Amino acid sequence: MADLHNIKPGVLLINLGTPDEPTAKAISRYLEQFLTDPRIVDLPRWKWLPLLKGIILPSRSRRIRHNYQSVWTEQGSPLLVYSNAQKTALQARLQALGIDAQVEIGMTYGNPSVQQALENLLNARVDRIVVLPLYPQYSSTTTAAAFDAFAQALKSSRKMLPFSFIHSYHLDENYINALTESIKVRLKNDEFLLFSYHGIPLRYEREGDYYREHCRQTTLAVADKLGLAETQWNMVFQSRFGREEWLQPYADRFLRNAATQGIEKVAVISPGFACDCLETLEEIAETNRDLFLANGGKSYRYIPALNDAPKHIDMMAQLIVRQIEHSANG
Repeated sequence: MADLHNIKPGVLLINLGTPDEPTAKAISRYLEQFLTDPRIVDLPRWKWLPLLKGIILPSRSRRIRHNYQSVWTEQGSPLLVYSNAQKTALQARLQALGIDAQVEIGMTYGNPSVQQALENLLNARVDRIVVLPLYPQYSSTTTAAAFDAFAQALKSSRKMLPFSFIHSYHLDENYINALTESIKVRLKNDEFLLFSYHGIPLRYEREGDYYREHCRQTTLAVADKLGLAETQWNMVFQSRFGREEWLQPYADRFLRNAATQGIEKVAVISPGFACDCLETLEEIAETNRDLFLANGGKSYRYIPALNDAPKHIDMMAQLIVRQIEHSANG
């Protein structure tokens, strides 16, 4: 077994990203970077870019700025606040394990960028890098896009350190246990548990993306650990965009019809989000709640993401340690 005390690893946590501020201009700048990535929208550029820049960006940026403003904090966007908390907690946890690690946050879109995070690691003179995209379930739209951003950042440096890339952790025992315990202390006996994941176009799955299967495996593992019967939970997908068919069942349709099926009290968790952000705090916690209550539901509660909870940080640390040991022994 390698002596980890003689190693100085760099840890790069990658998340999706966030606007710099809750203004239409900043949101438009962020969305343009996000929605011009072929991993996200793979339509022909000649067809997509005029539509994006001429119609979607101006209208959507103005429309959703109020959503961002409703969740913004004094320290910035929730995603960035929680990401920084994760960074600090993970570095402290690794140091407590005797590992002199340098942890950085990089966003696939927006700031701090993956490029800047990599530069920070190189300036800290780390001797290897572990890249952890904070997406438990693999998707070409998230994990693969994070790898693209990391690979692009490498191109700007002649110094390429040994690195390892954590592909997914949807069935990692510590991740499943952290989710299960978080739910267990919050879920009430008479509540129906809804697992809600961000959707992707169905076409992406037909082209090889196996995200749905990872979501299913996570959901089944947690439901089994909780001892839930099949009638006590369901798995849905939220946040579809455009007219194309996405993964189903759709969260909004399920919530609109749940009360007619005898489901009056719902607790929702989004296991695909490593930390809370606009989608969890506004769409899932508020918009979907209002939809459910307006259609006969009596109670709706959102179970927070794992964020910087100790068991979540411990899980990340163990993922990192295994990668460091593997690369050091390799």
